[in-house]
Amino acid sequence: MAHRITPFSIVVAAREQVSCDLAGETAILKLTSGVYYGLDQVGARIWGLLREPLPVAKIRDALVSEYDVAPERCERDLLALLEHLAAEGLIEFRGDAPA
Repeated sequence: MAHRITPFSIVVAAREQVSCDLAGETAILKLTSGVYYGLDQVGARIWGLLREPLPVAKIRDALVSEYDVAPERCERDLLALLEHLAAEGLIEFRGDAPA
């Protein structure tokens, strides 16, 4: 992956996928490969936020306000998940938000 994800990165779900809710979790099908991916409840919330282009920091802030998690831990875990989703081609970058 050429782009390093930071709190200022603007990310959005890729177009080449379809997803659905499964009892609070999310199943994602990457259309170009036919591979399925699954996300737990927190991952499903993040995926829901990725329906529109958002800076990573806004996603982190939403999660911190909704879950009992320290901002530093939330950001670290969020960045790791987004790196994985990016490596699988499930999210796209739309540039960086102003600092």
